[in-house]
Amino acid sequence: MQHQYAPIYLDHNAGAPLRDTVREVMIEALSDAGNASSVHAHGRKARGRIETARDQVARLCNAKTRAVTFVSGGTEANMTALSPAWQDQGAPVYLDKLFRSAIEHPSVMTGGRFAVSDQVVLPVDGDGRVELDALEQAVKDADPSLISVMAANNETGVIQPLAEIGAIATRYGHFFHVDAVQAAGRMPIDLESWQADVLTLSAHKFGGPQGIGAVVVRSTARVPAPLMVGGGQENWRRGGTENVSAIAGFGVASMAALEEAADTRHLSDMKAKLETGLCAICPSTVIFGNKSERLSNTCCFAVPGIPAETALIAFDLDHISVSSGSACSSGKVSVSHVLTAMGVPEDLARCALRVSMGWNTSGSDIDRFLELWPKIVGRLNPQARHQAA
Repeated sequence: MQHQYAPIYLDHNAGAPLRDTVREVMIEALSDAGNASSVHAHGRKARGRIETARDQVARLCNAKTRAVTFVSGGTEANMTALSPAWQDQGAPVYLDKLFRSAIEHPSVMTGGRFAVSDQVVLPVDGDGRVELDALEQAVKDADPSLISVMAANNETGVIQPLAEIGAIATRYGHFFHVDAVQAAGRMPIDLESWQADVLTLSAHKFGGPQGIGAVVVRSTARVPAPLMVGGGQENWRRGGTENVSAIAGFGVASMAALEEAADTRHLSDMKAKLETGLCAICPSTVIFGNKSERLSNTCCFAVPGIPAETALIAFDLDHISVSSGSACSSGKVSVSHVLTAMGVPEDLARCALRVSMGWNTSGSDIDRFLELWPKIVGRLNPQARHQAA
């Protein structure tokens, strides 16, 4: 009789499974009536849940509690942050251009509320890091503008030199946005040390609910113009009745993520085991960004001659979920703009797979992956196991 394996989920960068503690607080909040803008007891209870979560999310980012604005997710958060119109110390400020890296998430690649003609794309090196000299050359003579660089890449896990970028932004009088969606729970987040004016988060990447995110500013006196206007919710920064249950879940997940980011050795050990195993199975394995500092949970790799789409299907048939990169582009496998920006040839980029681990990943999950991979390679490209890198 064939042994039945439990499904294994290795796609945390697309969205992590909901934590049990998060589910519990969400169900509790869903069981209560009350609009957080109402003054009666039910409304005050809902308001209390929101303000508790606001404090928890602020602690995740080393930010002030009032600096947190809840929105519907990472895309809305980025759309809000990517605004040419800001309030600074009570006065309107209009930013001239958006300088963004070539490897940003699709929600930043569109440029938010900046016109296409006002966007400048910054190059990255072959290891996936923003070229600081090119950045400085681009912004040093520019009028006050917004620089947008993600904390860590969703496909490769490569971590950007944020403190250095923040220093350049400050030196030349620019504003700095950090998309920290992939960073939460996987590395410390610190608005102050990065000198970031605004960062964005999405709860479902670290075990919170889908459909809730946050815009976090360093100073409540310097904020982007609201994207959603209407009522006075969220200190007039985001109109619309708050999603109390999701916000409460976001707060609980933030506390767990803060604790996990302080010690990522478990994930680092599993990634090291995975990458050692991959290279032992196929000497021709290419691990993208491995010369840069990367998130402890992310491995993006390719074996020449093994198309990602075919490998994904093979893993799925054996109940293992991995991906070929971003889950936000179209739902189908295409050539990664991230790998293209890093100078990876198209034929190799089409072979790229991403394994992303998280709060519920175990060593046995990696063992099972490494047990299946040589069988898949053997079916799809038997020569790959004998080709040198």
